Amino acid sequence: MKRFLYFYLMRNTPEAIRQLVPAHVQYWHSRDLRDYIGGPFADRTGGLITFAAASLDHAEQIIIHDPFVSEQLIEQRWVKEWLIE
Repeated sequence: MKRFLYFYLMRNTPEAIRQLVPAHVQYWHSRDLRDYIGGPFADRTGGLITFAAASLDHAEQIIIHDPFVSEQLIEQRWVKEWLIE
């Protein structure tokens, strides 16, 4: 398994985001991903999630089902393999 970092910034749609936060949190917790750690930035403009997946393609497949992504609430996002020393 490889470790991935998912960094995302939200669109300026605070009410839509607030409504989907429970579904977003539930989605990530329900995946039962190895090495999962995640949470929002203090200013709530986005968040950071790390998790293990077999490949970048597999990581992307996990991310595209995030309610924030499927409801197009993400302005920008990056997914990178993370090498931890």
